[in-house]
This record gives sequence, C-alpha cells and structure tokens, in this order.
Amino acid sequence: MGVYLNPGNELFYTAINSEIYVDKSNLIRYTNRVVQTLQKYICNSRPRRFGKSITAAMLAAYYSRGCNSGELFSSLAIARDPHFSKYLNQYNVIFLNMQEFLSQSSSMQEMLDLIKKSVLWELLAAYPDYSYFNRQNLTRTMMDLYQNCRTPFVVIIDEWDCVFREYQNDRNAQERYLDFLRDLLKDKAYIHLVYMTGILPIKKYGTHSALNMFDEFSMLSPGPLAEFTGFTEDEVFSLCARYNMNPEEIKNWYDGYGPEGAPSIYSPRSVVSCLLFGKLGNYWNQTETFEALQMYIDLNFDGLKDDVLAMIAGESIPVNTSSFTNDMNTFRTEDDVLTLLVHLGYLAYDARHKTVRIPNNEVRNEYANAVSVSNWGEISKALKHSSDTLMAIWQKRPEQVAKAIEQAHFETSHLQYNDENALSYTISLALYAARNFYTIIRELPTGKGFADLVFLPRKDFPEKPALLVELKWDKSADSAIAQIYKKQYAHSLRDYHGNLLLVGINYDKATRTHSCKIEEWNA
Repeated sequence: MGVYLNPGNELFYTAINSEIYVDKSNLIRYTNRVVQTLQKYICNSRPRRFGKSITAAMLAAYYSRGCNSGELFSSLAIARDPHFSKYLNQYNVIFLNMQEFLSQSSSMQEMLDLIKKSVLWELLAAYPDYSYFNRQNLTRTMMDLYQNCRTPFVVIIDEWDCVFREYQNDRNAQERYLDFLRDLLKDKAYIHLVYMTGILPIKKYGTHSALNMFDEFSMLSPGPLAEFTGFTEDEVFSLCARYNMNPEEIKNWYDGYGPEGAPSIYSPRSVVSCLLFGKLGNYWNQTETFEALQMYIDLNFDGLKDDVLAMIAGESIPVNTSSFTNDMNTFRTEDDVLTLLVHLGYLAYDARHKTVRIPNNEVRNEYANAVSVSNWGEISKALKHSSDTLMAIWQKRPEQVAKAIEQAHFETSHLQYNDENALSYTISLALYAARNFYTIIRELPTGKGFADLVFLPRKDFPEKPALLVELKWDKSADSAIAQIYKKQYAHSLRDYHGNLLLVGINYDKATRTHSCKIEEWNA
C-alpha cells in the first residue's frame, strides 16, 4: 500500500464513518461499464464542496490492490450489483491530488517532475525486479511494468484543473501540463480507466486538443452522472425526516442544480451542515468570501448588470455557452462570464431552454452581498437597506416603504419598467431581506384570482406576520388594497388571521413616484 500507488481505503472509510454519509456508490456501476472501452476516460467537473474528493476516494478504495474493501462496501448499494466483485481491488491504482503537487512547487516544470518522481519511487519500490528501459521515464516504466506483469492501471486524478487557476495567464504552462497528461494517458494499453475531477471542464485550445479522448460530464451537461453530482431530493427528504427539518425550506435554500428532466440536485456541503447544526444558513461558501463572485459580476460587459439584477429577482436569462474556453480569465462576452458561474455553482443551467438562473436562496444571498458592496448606485443601497424596509412594513410605516422602493427602482434593456410585472422585480430587491424570514410566492392562486406576492413566515419565525402584496400600475395604493378584499385574496390565508398585513403599492407613471398603503387584515 502506497501514497500514490495503490492507496488504502482510509479516506473513504472516514467518509462513510461520518454522521451523515449519502451513498453514491452506484457510480461504480458506470465506471465498471466503461472499463477498458473507448469510454474509459471520464472528466467529471462540479463546483467546490460538491463531494469530488469523496468520490475519488471511493473509486480508489474500490479498484486499488492496496487494500481489501469488500467489507467496507458490503452495506452500500453497489454491493448488490451482480458485477460488484469483478473489479474489486483488482487494479494498480495511481491516485493523484494535483493541488498537493501544485502547492509544493514553484513552477510547472517542478510540479511535473515532482509527480513523476513520486509515482516512480513507489512503482520501482513495489516492482524492483523487472527490467526497465528508463527508470526516470514514468510513461515507459508503466508500459514496461504492464508488459512484464500484465496488471493494468486505473488512474484517478483529483483537482485536475487547479493548474488553470494558479497559472491563469501562462498558456505555455497550461499546455505543458495537458501534454504531460496526454503522454501519460492517451492510447496506452496499460490504462483501463481514468477518472478526473475538478471544477472546470477540459481547457479548449483551438487545434491543441491534448485530451480529446475524454467524455466530459459537467454542470452544463451531467448526462448519466447527474444523480451523482450532488444530493437528490429523495436523499435529502430522507435526511430531513431523520433530523426533523422542514424539507420544503431545505429545498428553497439548497436545491436548484438539477438539469431539465433529471432529478433535483442539492448542494451536499450545505445540506450536511444545515442538518448537523440544525438551522438554515450560508454554508457552501464559508470557505470563500463573496468577493470571488463580485469580481466576475463587476466585469464591464454590456447587459451583465441588468441580467444579474433580474436573476436576483427570480428571472431566468438566455445564455450561449458554446464560446466558453473552460478557463477563469478568458472572457469575450457576457455569456462567457455566465457560463463560468455555472461551473462555479453560482448559476444553474437549463439545457432545454438555454437559460441560466440563480439556483437557490443560499446562492442568491451571495449575489446580494456582492451587489450591496459594488458600485451599482441605488440598487446597492436598496439591497443594503432592505432590512430597514422590511421593518418599516412590520411597523406600518408606508412612507418609508415607498421611499425605499423608489431607491430600488431600476430600468433594464429587456425588462422595461412599465407594468406590474416589472414592478414586482423592484419589490423583490427592496424587500430582499425578507428571504431570511419568509417563503416568497409570486402569483399565488388565492380567492378569485392570483395575488401578486405572498410572504409566508418560515417555520422558525411564527411570530412574523404574513404579507400579502398587491401591485398597481398608474392607479393607487388604495385600489390595490381594495382589490385584495374584492377578490378575497386573503381568505386562503385564514391561518394567519390576526397576523396578516395587506400591502398595496402603486407606481404613478406621470410623477414617476411610488405610493404605499399598509393595513392589518380584518376577516
């Protein structure tokens, strides 16, 4: 058992021995299916804290000859597969965490030399008695070893793309790294399976297609590996029952990554932290501040600011993902920025409609934090002061609410501020802080029609009043309240009798001002 050659199963044991472990072992059914086929090259990219390293450790524990993992897998789903034992601990596994080598090196050449020396050290120690053409050449040594003992290799590479974050502007270093991987892996009989995981798909370099043999599974196109990208809804709801947490609230905060027609996909790190700590919160991004997001959304591309604001308000935005070059610094259009944000987990992609959206409340909070400290004028101020606006509603101070909505008023090229629908986007921004206490529903069927906006208190905040917001365009706030009573919007909210506020908001087209009226509901 070595560090890089045939590692043990300790890392995977630690994962499944944790208080919360979600069984993703059926991924092995897919990897077993493609062993020693043209599809044996897998690059599976997903955002930080989506379980990439646990998956890599699981595959190492399954394939490595350096351990006996039968008992470790015995209670997992893959153990019930009829082909479970076929490749169990049958391969020479080389397991490389590229971030480890990168952090110990000051140049690309030094990093590549360290990788080669580290693996050769263990290969030659494990198999000292064979004749080797060149003991300093990793590729030839693996080839000679395979020819002598006919034991093929499975190569698992974690954080494969860290080079493209460290050497963002060094094309030569990037190409040397890709060429090293191609020389080691491509068209080699000794390779039966390669599994690489990282944040980004494989870097595009025009005609330089060093790793074109890989099948890529990403947040844009997870394909048959979608259910292994994060936690599925069934898995999360089962955990919610175990920890007595509200599944709908968990869904609003951490779901939203599932592609069209595939299972819902939740952020794993966030769900686990929420359940263990017993409260909703921003967990996924605790290891990185919102400035990372702010850097990208502050790029001066025409339309990007408007689209970010629309997505904060709940809209989906069209995107063309085809021009993205799979790195973190080549941005030629707004679409390239949006595509990168999909890979980083800040946006979810709908392949059917070719649109992006903010996936959930947790990530939406990151956008609000980033915008509130950006130089985005009145919008930044409105988000920063949204808690005060919400307090003004609770305290029934309509003049302050109207003034705050005035501050949040914006116009965009694709959402002209000329109807009640556009007004609702402004309200969403002015009352952004309400997401901390409420589940917000637009166009809720109530009474004899659809209420524009309904704010229902979350389970943890039963003392907060429910809010029923009716919007009017070029009429009056009084007429908005009158419509609530006339169409009996509040009757479906009887459970909140005595704790329901009616909020009427109007925009006067001539004076370009907002007015507000707030009153308690009396059945």
